[in-house]
Amino acid sequence: MSAIAAEARIEGAVAPGFERVREVFAMNFARPEPNGDLGASLAVYRHGVRVVDLWGGWRDAARTRPWTHDTLVNVYSTTKGVVACAFAIAVERGAIDYSAPVTRYWPEFAAAGKGDVTVAHVLSHQAGLPGFEAPTSAEDVYDWSGCCAKLAAQHPLWAASEATCYHAGTFGFLAGEIFRRAMGETLGAFFAREFAHDLGCDLYLGTPASEDGRIAPMIAPAAPPDLAALNLPRAAQMAMANPDLSPEQANTRAWRAAELPAMNLHANADGVARLFAAFANRGELAGVHVISPAGIARMTQVQSTRTDQLLGFEAHWAHGVALNTTGVFGANREAFGHTGWGGSFGYADPVTGIAAAYTMNRMGPDLIGDARAVALANSIAACAA
Repeated sequence: MSAIAAEARIEGAVAPGFERVREVFAMNFARPEPNGDLGASLAVYRHGVRVVDLWGGWRDAARTRPWTHDTLVNVYSTTKGVVACAFAIAVERGAIDYSAPVTRYWPEFAAAGKGDVTVAHVLSHQAGLPGFEAPTSAEDVYDWSGCCAKLAAQHPLWAASEATCYHAGTFGFLAGEIFRRAMGETLGAFFAREFAHDLGCDLYLGTPASEDGRIAPMIAPAAPPDLAALNLPRAAQMAMANPDLSPEQANTRAWRAAELPAMNLHANADGVARLFAAFANRGELAGVHVISPAGIARMTQVQSTRTDQLLGFEAHWAHGVALNTTGVFGANREAFGHTGWGGSFGYADPVTGIAAAYTMNRMGPDLIGDARAVALANSIAACAA
């Protein structure tokens, strides 16, 4: 093990049979900088029992503040997987219908010919609103009403279900406004009651200042993707560049306090893994009923298999989660979840009963398929097998 890996002081425990996962977690700290971990946590549950609980490294680039078990970090689009879980519960309770037009809950959304767009289209990135048409600044994302009004008035780039392009940021406003109007509360309030309080998940959407002391700042990738060189289609350019968000923005109090259901959940690995553990365990965890197996089956029904205009491959989008067709969640194609910009992930594998989450502060350079995350998921699958 390198000096860097040794310095990281890997802490926590693994159950017998999962020793290899600890080795891979430590190896991620030994990767050549700047592609190795600085601070990170990993949690794995199997059939509702936690079998891996690891953390190590540092919260800050100066290596003055050790990463602890309860360190929180921004997980970017891993947020979307948690949103999908909330929607699945709301659907099971009859408050939301995946097949219903968005206008059932949000009448103003019918403008500009969007009356046929359904909740399922929004959750599977087929709504035709991958980014804002009107100029939108980084600070504008804190104006919830303004962003929702823009999207309600905006013309879609395509008719409902005729194309797929990852809605990187607009997903949060679209899904969040549907949820707010249907449920009478924000996703952040739902998370706090149903996931944090009832299920014991350490996560926040809209993080209070009282938690700032345990948040690890995000560290931008040393070599961010060159979007110009990717020659992305217009839809993908809209998703990535309007607004143009920087990793440094995630370290501000304004970002942490906001509810951005596409990208600013703050959590540790156990907080995310614990939620997915219920979904990998037929909807129950530690005696708490979260959702029925039928509700999980509805959530994971594939809605789009075409090539995603931003991701560049055939993504199998269900209702807010991706199925594991690319192998980023281990060996089983039935696994489902979401990854986040920089490398984080959260997923459930109903075949093996495995649920896992990885959080970190040093962001990797890849849009998807972070090498650290893939190595962890593969080691978890191998041990589970």
